[in-house]
Amino acid sequence: MADAVWPIPKFHFDVTWDGGELSFTEVTGLVMESQTIDYRAGDDERFLVQKVPGLKKTSNITLKKGMFKGDDALWDWYNLSQTDPARRKDITIKLLDEEHHAVFTWLIRHAFPVKISSPDLKSDANEIAIETFELAHEGIELTAES
Repeated sequence: MADAVWPIPKFHFDVTWDGGELSFTEVTGLVMESQTIDYRAGDDERFLVQKVPGLKKTSNITLKKGMFKGDDALWDWYNLSQTDPARRKDITIKLLDEEHHAVFTWLIRHAFPVKISSPDLKSDANEIAIETFELAHEGIELTAES
């Protein structure tokens, strides 16, 4: 049993872009799917509709992080990306093992923020202030490390 293979836990990851690393508490939306095209040739003797892969479709990626004093870089990126399409960035998300080595790497192409949510403020809460960023992008590439 010493050679047992265990699934990788999802709580140890890092997110980088522009050469810098940001700490997030949660990353969701690493989803890519293919739409289907129905096709049937007129001389098909089976009288069946074939399913053919069509365009790929991606979900927006949501990132959540704690708020820190003076940390407004993502807000600046949001404001600048609204007027300048060149502000899109490639983002790298790595799932890490217990020795901090990447096991899986997702490369997010040409991402830009489309939504920012500030935390709810409550005088009787005992919680960290968490802000949420939603990113649109043009595709995901997954690499499995050996």
